[in-house]
Amino acid sequence: MRLSWTAFAELLRCTLLGHLRNRLALALAVAFIPLWIAVARLCTSDKVVRIWLDALSASASAPASQVGQVASALGAVTMVVGFITFTETFQSRQMDRRLLLAGYPRLPMLLAKLAAVALTAALLAFYTTILLWISLPVRHTGPLGLALAAAGLAYGGIGLLLGSLVRGELEGFFLIVMLSLVDTGLQNPVFNTLMDVAGVSALPLYGVNQLALSSVLTPHIPWSHGLLSLTWSAATGALALLLLHTHRPSRAPRSHWT
Repeated sequence: MRLSWTAFAELLRCTLLGHLRNRLALALAVAFIPLWIAVARLCTSDKVVRIWLDALSASASAPASQVGQVASALGAVTMVVGFITFTETFQSRQMDRRLLLAGYPRLPMLLAKLAAVALTAALLAFYTTILLWISLPVRHTGPLGLALAAAGLAYGGIGLLLGSLVRGELEGFFLIVMLSLVDTGLQNPVFNTLMDVAGVSALPLYGVNQLALSSVLTPHIPWSHGLLSLTWSAATGALALLLLHTHRPSRAPRSHWT
């Protein structure tokens, strides 16, 4: 047990240090999120739109610019967390292989990566909640922050899984960006007012989008919908654990001088 805890703490430290060394990821976290929110505020009209919230079985009215900022914030958080997690997972595969060959236990390795995803998602959610609180008349900041954190967890799990699966870095970037764009586009009530596209409720951001919009625009908080995206994080994390458990790293063949 002591060895596992030590391995977990050391791997968590190394994973977080890997995040901090990723300058592009840090730039995206600091600059991209407020920029994306500002673009939504400036490029969306103040015309009042009426949207349907499945979580409350009721409609709500708000300026399109406010609704667009919430949707853009969710999209920015998912893209940044997914990118950070995928990059670290993909680039550390060789090191993970060496650690496994050296006898490091598998479970603490994945749990350290999941803990790093959770910490990253929580930090970015806190930062984004402050930005939205400055820009919008937010009714409930706590539930909004939880919605943003859950969105980050969902795409952090996806990034973790893709980082373990894909062969090329570009493939992973493309998949994360495209999935995030499609997801946020279909969940954005400015473009999809009735939210009646078939299968939209099965996407990762459906539950947190409902929670975020309800927290900003209404006095009601649909807590249960915030848990839906956690199922995506749990499912992708479990799949990554399965891959790590079934993977048997082989030693590189030694070269011989002739």
